[in-house]
Amino acid sequence: MNRNDLRRVDLNLLVVFETLMYEKNLTRASEKLFLGQPAVSAALARLRDLFDDPLLVRNGRVFEPTKRALEILDELQPALDSISSAVSRAKEFNPSTYRNTFRIGLSDDVEFGLFPPLIHQLREEAPDSIVVVRRVNFLLMSAMLASGEISVGVSYTTELPANAKRKRLRNLRCKILRGDDRPGTLTLDDYCSRPHALVSFSGDLTGNIDNDLARVGRSRRVVLAVPQFSGLRSILAGTEMLATVPDYAANALIEGCGLRADEPPFPIFTSELSMVWSSGTDNDPAERWLRELIVQHMAAPAMPDQPAA
Repeated sequence: MNRNDLRRVDLNLLVVFETLMYEKNLTRASEKLFLGQPAVSAALARLRDLFDDPLLVRNGRVFEPTKRALEILDELQPALDSISSAVSRAKEFNPSTYRNTFRIGLSDDVEFGLFPPLIHQLREEAPDSIVVVRRVNFLLMSAMLASGEISVGVSYTTELPANAKRKRLRNLRCKILRGDDRPGTLTLDDYCSRPHALVSFSGDLTGNIDNDLARVGRSRRVVLAVPQFSGLRSILAGTEMLATVPDYAANALIEGCGLRADEPPFPIFTSELSMVWSSGTDNDPAERWLRELIVQHMAAPAMPDQPAA
């Protein structure tokens, strides 16, 4: 196909194609694109004719992309990212008149401990914008970035899409929350003998802290798992339970209440809190402004790692 032949290709079809490849469902794709399902069905029919391939085939109750569809997606994504960046660079950005939606993915600890000052500044400088926050973790981040459900995310991250960019914001360091009135700091024996509460997105009763304890030949007893950090304030108050949380979440939780935060009595291996975003929004002026705010409010100066056990 030469450049003149491209005139018969509707760019909107390619956006529908990308969404269908990630959603694998006509209804969800319709919702994501703000189109009626008949319009998406008609677009899929045109795409099948354009590429001379079924693209999506039914497998039980779901649709699966064909091998050719996945190859087309790999070829098209960099081009769509480049087009998006080129168009974005042509726009002037003024936060005070911006009326679009920012879609941010945050882990629960980040939303609770670091997000409030950011949203206050964002509302002050871009009062007509809309902010949608989605809950993410290292398991969900890649899919939500790739599908466009979020444009930027802040969390602990592992594998990311090939076209994603990452910036380290801070080392994840921990403090021990406690609501008792015992004097003094916690010893390792105290820590291991007392019951523990754990914030767990998935409901698991173990985490990286248990691996750190195992390195020094110890263990803890988790008696409670909750899905959100905000509940710890009332749960721990006046009890013997402990909770090991990121330092920025601890600082927010102890503010204005009877909880206190101790340093851990054993070495905890640090991980990194990172900001990740799609290369397709790398040069978008609004997204670039948002990322600058995130760095301003969520980053911390580099600190030396804690010693290994």
